[in-house]
Amino acid sequence: MNDDVRNIVLGLVATGISASLGWIARTYLWRRKLRRKQAFFGLPDHSESLLVVNQKAGGPELSVMRHDAFALLELSALIKECHARAQIVAHDATQQGFGERTEFCVGGPYSNRRMAAHLSSLLPGVWMNTETDAGADLGAFRIGGEDHRMERGRSEYVLLARLTAEGRADSRPVFLFCGQRAITNQAATRYLARHHERLHRKYGTGSFVLLLKVVNSQAYGPDVVELVADVTRAARTPLPDTAADTAA
Repeated sequence: MNDDVRNIVLGLVATGISASLGWIARTYLWRRKLRRKQAFFGLPDHSESLLVVNQKAGGPELSVMRHDAFALLELSALIKECHARAQIVAHDATQQGFGERTEFCVGGPYSNRRMAAHLSSLLPGVWMNTETDAGADLGAFRIGGEDHRMERGRSEYVLLARLTAEGRADSRPVFLFCGQRAITNQAATRYLARHHERLHRKYGTGSFVLLLKVVNSQAYGPDVVELVADVTRAARTPLPDTAADTAA
């Protein structure tokens, strides 16, 4: 074998080794990213999850708002990316605790009994005005000692929460998307899809409750979302008796 042939062979071998190492590195990084995503969402390979569907106000059973349907599609894509499966369950047909399977619960307490139960037991510092005769206060949040009222189509709020059962290392999370309107629920799911890596870096696999504001939804839809505050501590601290009495 002369020098030219030997150099060609060595070049081909070096190219093959470099390509193989690059493929191995990319595969490792992709798998690590996938495992981090699965850990954050509590969705290992082939696991089951629940999509808890709310009910359109005044509509028939399992009738949901268009934007809530879009929210479910956003969540379904996330679940599929984690190589997991989703089961859609009506809000009033989910009679089980949480922690066994990852749960994504969509809709405010006025249309979603499951959400109402979660707020009552897991986030006692959150109250939402669901009285139909509340006028401008309809849908307003009270978190701790602060009220957050919506201006329809201009400034609307939604809670995005990741919660786990206390004292259980193997507990799967429940994600709450509790908004003042259906479009805000979709905005929260989209925010989670876009920012889950940053949220994982900040909170790991722990619990958090974020208050988000959807800006000018009548023009921008669910795309323009601002983080108002991390309200985890206030949301998990029971309201004072005076505030609870006023809320009731």
